[in-house]
Order: sequence, then structure tokens, then C-alpha cells
Amino acid sequence: MSLSIIILAAGKGTRMKSAKPKVMHTLANKPLLQHVIDTAKQLNPSQLAVVCGSGADDVVPYLQQQGIDTAMQLEQKGTGHAVEQAKAFYQESDQVLVLYGDVPLIEKDTLEALIHEGDANTLKVLTTVLDDPTGYGRIVRDVTGRMLMITEEKDANEETREINEVNTGIMCIPAKWLNGALSQLDNNNAQGEYYLTDLIAKAVEQGMEIDSITCEDEQEVAGVNNRVQLAELESYYQQKKATELMMAGVTMRDPARVDIRGELTVGQDITVDVNVIFEGNNTLANDVTIGANCIIINSIIHEGAEILPNSIIENAEVGANCSVGPYARLRPGSRLAAKAKVGNFVEIKNANIGLGSKINHLSYIGDTDMGADVNIGAGTITCNYDGANKHRTVIGDRVFVGSDTQLVAPVVVEDGATIGAGSTIRKDAPSEALTLTVSKQKTVSGWQRPVKKKS
Repeated sequence: MSLSIIILAAGKGTRMKSAKPKVMHTLANKPLLQHVIDTAKQLNPSQLAVVCGSGADDVVPYLQQQGIDTAMQLEQKGTGHAVEQAKAFYQESDQVLVLYGDVPLIEKDTLEALIHEGDANTLKVLTTVLDDPTGYGRIVRDVTGRMLMITEEKDANEETREINEVNTGIMCIPAKWLNGALSQLDNNNAQGEYYLTDLIAKAVEQGMEIDSITCEDEQEVAGVNNRVQLAELESYYQQKKATELMMAGVTMRDPARVDIRGELTVGQDITVDVNVIFEGNNTLANDVTIGANCIIINSIIHEGAEILPNSIIENAEVGANCSVGPYARLRPGSRLAAKAKVGNFVEIKNANIGLGSKINHLSYIGDTDMGADVNIGAGTITCNYDGANKHRTVIGDRVFVGSDTQLVAPVVVEDGATIGAGSTIRKDAPSEALTLTVSKQKTVSGWQRPVKKKS
């Protein structure tokens, strides 16, 4: 059976109190709409289209970058009207799955269960049961449990409002039937809109088979209408991710104070302290330790490495049994071989640090290829930028660089070289020799410090 998926994302989202379209607000650092798109793609639909309207100037270019088709709802006349605008993308399919750009946490398994309920000629509805159903359309059934209609709250009487089973809005509809049914909808309701939910009553009238499945997790089908709801879903999402990681072998000192904003692949016996943020695609191997207040972005941390508190690692690779931090920053292109050490207030950028090499404190190493067993003294910097172009520094194996040294690139420090403290190295330093720049020390007797003038 061929499946088309239509995602409705045309609403104004006025309750967000924002100039940004509601579906472009982020959960776990990803737009709400993108969450839905990613799940939809897992179902391998023959067609996928998003209905845009309010905020289209932001939403449409975003979708075009991904090659996703769009349909326009220029006037917000309800969900039925919105789906009708996308008919070019589903009329050749067997089934149409309708999703919502502000319902970000719907799961693939739930949607698959809905799609495979009944056959291609069955109208299928996803429902959930709420302790407080206020604001939701109620599922009205007869005494046998057969679904009769969905009544929006503004159109419901007191008896109907007592119903706890509610409509999630998500439906799987026979495509060939849908076109004709949409044309029969009217807007004789409190909102003056064409409700997609009115299709249920139409299907009952025509004797069509109607099935439903119930989603047990109300957060999975929760929509975002304001920033409070967005924060609630963020908290739920993060707790769920933390639980998955703990079950996979990660110790979290406080699961409520770790944020996963992307994909995190983990080994076993990993420890993550509080206030750690993972962004993008990250991998943590066995026995990795992440200290408090660290930010890890698109990086690979190999087995046994320790990231000490308050460190930032971005687009970098940390080798096995390395130590990084505290207060270290690995910028994009940084690669640490096994047993390397990067200490406090050290910044590394686009550099390869060799096996067992140490940069313990207060240094900047950029655009550098460093060998094994190198020791970099405090206050050392590679001067890699001449104001127009970047240049590389090459440091061989077993090099010792004294404190407060400047290596002015392009420059090569050969194997076994020693650089004296306080030197500015502008020329290549030969192997197994001491290279230094000397300034004569002198003492001025009788020198008086300046004193502040009285006003």
C-alpha cells in the first residue's frame, strides 16, 4: 500500500507570543516541525508534504533546503481546508497520514500501528485518554463502542464534555475517499472552520469502516501551543533520553540536569556529572567520565578519557585515556591521540596532539601538528595568523617547550628539541638542541615607582 504523509504547519501560533512561526521553535535544539519530519521519513512514504501558511517566509525556505514539498494554505479555514490544499500530494496514494507540525514527540511505532490497523479502505483515528480533556475534541461512541463522531469542545454539550477519550488529530485516511469527503465538509460550527474531524460523521453516514487505536502516553501526542507547554515537553523529552542512557550503562549524577540535543551513542560504565549538554552527534566509548558543566558538540570521546569540569569540546576527537580540563576548550579540528593531556585554560584549534603529549595550562595551540611525548610549558602560544592567512606549526616527538614561548608559524620544531622559556621562535629549531631567544637582564638601582598624583 502506498502512503502519503501530510504535515499541517500553517497555524499562526499566537499563544507563543513570538515573531517566529510556532513550528520553528525548538525542542532539544531542533525545530518542532523537524521532529515530525524525521519521524515521518522513517515510515518511507511515497509522498511527504508540509502545508504552510502563517510564517511561510521562514518555513518554506527551511523545507526547500531539505527538498521537502510544500502546499500553501493562504487563509486559515481549518484543518479540513488545510489538508485539501495538499491533495496534489496524496491523490495517487492508497492512504493519507495526517500529522501536525506542533506535535513533535509522536513515535514511529505508534504511527505504524495506526497505519496497519484495518486495511486501506478503513478510516483510522489515533486517540488518547486524559484526566483533564479540556480543550480537546471528544470521541463520541455508541453503546457498542463504535465511533460516531468527534465533537470539538466549543461545540460540545455538558454530557459530551464529560468524555475523557479525546482526538489527537492524527488520522490515516483512504486517499480516494478523502477528496470527495473534504468537498462535503461545512463550517457550521463555533469556529466557522472546516474541521477534518467531521470526516468521522461523514464516514458513519456512508457506512465506512472506522477503527481507532489509543496512545497510552499523552505526552507523545501533546501539542505545543505556548511556551509553558514547550518547556513541559522539553523536560519530558530530556527525562526520557536520560532514562534510555542510564538503561544503556550510563551513570548520571542527576538525570534532570543533563540535556541531550541530538544523538548520543554510548558504551558502558560512563559517568556524566550535572549540567552537561550534548549537542549534535556525539559518541562516548566505555569508561568515559564527563565532569560538571561541560558542553560536548559533534565529538568522539574514546575509551577511558576524562573530561574535567567546565570544558567545551566541539567537532573534536579525544583519544583513549586522555585528560581534558578543567576549563579547557577543544575547537573544531582538534584531535588528541591516546594519553594526551590538555589542562586548565588551554585552547586547541585544528591541531593534532600526539601520543602522551601534555599541554597543561594557560596555552593556545592552533593549526599545529604535534608529535608524541611533547611537553608544552605554561603560557605557550602558536602564532598561526599573520592578519590575512593561517599557517601551521610542526612540533616533532619528545620536544620540550619552556613557559611563555611564542612559536611564530610557519615554523618547525624538530624531534627532541628544547625551547628555552620566554623565547619567540621565528625560525626552525633543530633536533636535540636548545633554542632560545635571549634578552639581557639588568637592574636599575635607585629606581622609584611612580606615584599617583593628587588632584
